[in-house]
Amino acid sequence: MSPSRPSRQPLLVIAAGGTGGHMFPAQALAEAMLRRGWRVQLMTDARGLRYSGGFPHVVQVVRLASASFARGGPGAWVSVPARIGLGTLKAVRQMLRERPAVVVGFGGYPSVPALAAAWLLRVRRMIHEQNAVPGRVNRLFARRVHAVACGMWPTALPAGVGGQHTGNPVRAAVLRRAGAPYIPPGDYPMSLLVIGGSQGARIFSEVVPEALARLPGGLLEKLRVSHQVREEDMARVQEFYACNGVNAELRPFFADLPRRMAEAQLVISRAGASSLADIAVIGRPSILVPLAAALRDEQTANARTLVDADAAILIPERLFGPDVLEAQIRAVFDNPEAAVKMAHAALERGMPDATERLVALVEQVAERRGGE
Repeated sequence: MSPSRPSRQPLLVIAAGGTGGHMFPAQALAEAMLRRGWRVQLMTDARGLRYSGGFPHVVQVVRLASASFARGGPGAWVSVPARIGLGTLKAVRQMLRERPAVVVGFGGYPSVPALAAAWLLRVRRMIHEQNAVPGRVNRLFARRVHAVACGMWPTALPAGVGGQHTGNPVRAAVLRRAGAPYIPPGDYPMSLLVIGGSQGARIFSEVVPEALARLPGGLLEKLRVSHQVREEDMARVQEFYACNGVNAELRPFFADLPRRMAEAQLVISRAGASSLADIAVIGRPSILVPLAAALRDEQTANARTLVDADAAILIPERLFGPDVLEAQIRAVFDNPEAAVKMAHAALERGMPDATERLVALVEQVAERRGGE
């Protein structure tokens, strides 16, 4: 297409990166906006590129320099403002050429340059906060955007900032499994899914195998385990499972995660917002272990959505050991009626229309052109 004749399709710029928790809902929005005739551009940094492979191929990916004060020591901190500044300048140049209708940030330091550029150029902008307790970047921009979409409700927004509960969008592959019939535990092959997320999966590799090895033989022999394991832990965990008769498949990342979740009788997971959204939309019992290292303890706040509905069991990380986990696994597998109630309760908390809610808000913000 000639630069002198720009496309009449409106452009959405998505600013996201860092973890799958930011990128998966961003991907869901991209898929939906493309179906509605928009062009979509993803602005992210080197870390975000690791999660960009699932985006539709027509999404243009723009790599921006960014950095976080949370990584490295004082020596590395000196370069943070410069890297963010370089990323912002590149984003400004890109937006001056493309003239986006709206910029949507999903949190994390990789979203800073694009949101800062949008603020400088007075481009319409909004943020989506996945967690019940916002991260630093979204707290920074909450008063500098035209709308705040909230994945959890209530969300602890800064004083004076209003939010709109849209829910957390899930990918199309998850929506295809939404409300999949739940097969309760019984005297037949059963599945257990273990997902540790992009952070803190090591403790799962230490505790889950020990807990499974302690299960009664009659239960263990019926169990098929899908366990997300870091590369550096793979050989050790694989050997332990093999030596203890656990039928397990290990991967750093399951590309077919929605299918495995739909087939599972139980999910063991961190309490990241995207994981909880998937669990609720598909409707599965879960054991949740919030990440203790989370600065704002947002994962415990997230978990309450399902725990308070009797859809999930909460195990604080300080109590997460083989004996405690084994007891909770047996509590689910030995009580099929309770497991069914948990699955149904999770489903009731799911928001399969979260993407549509977010799309409506994005288009509403984009239509209010002119002025701040």
